Amino acid sequence: MRYTAPLTLALAASAAALDFSLSNDTDSSMWSAIPNTQPSTPPPGSPISRVSKRQAAGWSPPSNLANALQEVWDHCMSTYSNFWGFKNYGWDQIHATGGTINVCVRWESGAAVTEAQRAQVASVYAAQYQKWFAWLYGYDGFPYSNIPVKVVGWAVRDKGLLQGSTAGITVYTDTDSEGAPQCAEACGRFFHQDGNYNSCPGGAGAHYDHSLWLTDGFGGGAGGDWGQRIGREYFMGALGTANVHILLHEMGHTFGLDDCECSHAQTLSRKRNWNTGFTNEPNSLWYASRNDARHPRNISYRVS
Repeated sequence: MRYTAPLTLALAASAAALDFSLSNDTDSSMWSAIPNTQPSTPPPGSPISRVSKRQAAGWSPPSNLANALQEVWDHCMSTYSNFWGFKNYGWDQIHATGGTINVCVRWESGAAVTEAQRAQVASVYAAQYQKWFAWLYGYDGFPYSNIPVKVVGWAVRDKGLLQGSTAGITVYTDTDSEGAPQCAEACGRFFHQDGNYNSCPGGAGAHYDHSLWLTDGFGGGAGGDWGQRIGREYFMGALGTANVHILLHEMGHTFGLDDCECSHAQTLSRKRNWNTGFTNEPNSLWYASRNDARHPRNISYRVS
């Protein structure tokens, strides 16, 4: 099932949110029990890293991945209520911008944050996304070779929490229905999926596609088309590490990959050490870039 905690309701009653996280994403004990495995980059010559011809005759994955991929695909088809009709997956957002992602940080905390820390937040966040995108650049006609990820704004309770210069970002003091800092709805794609940002003070150029929501004391994580939510202490404490595991997992949800406790997928994950520490990731990565014969629109860059 999908996780429908109050955070989903706090986004907007008028907008249709998708939250692909299972309820155990917010269980801190689950994450602490996961080994600190290192995700790899696509190996030279692999089916992912080289440019592959479209499979005109249908999808033909490596035999050792076929069962897991089919299981994950079938799981998504059976659990999503409007898989092909929904138009706000992360892939839709990238297509709408022509290959970029703008992010607004929701700082749900009373702690001050320095200019240097904000620069590090932006850098580390972008680096996590590139770990996903690296598998798709140059693969099977994927239309982008570089997807810049930029933090364009911060939402805070008090502007005084942002120490140093705030040049280059928009500072918001808006709140959602539960009082949490929120970037202006007028500038958010989640609230304007038609691309109309006429009411955004900076226009379309100042819009944000989704949010990184950092909350004091929040255990685990959650993710959907609206962005990702993780603990503020956890994320700030992980800025010096290469892999922010919970964030990497939740980013997958933003791009439409759900939690699949699938037997073949878990078996594959235990045998391979190129995931981000979670049983569904390797299969979801391959699934995200598959070109299924039954659905010729590749989920990873569907444009219709």
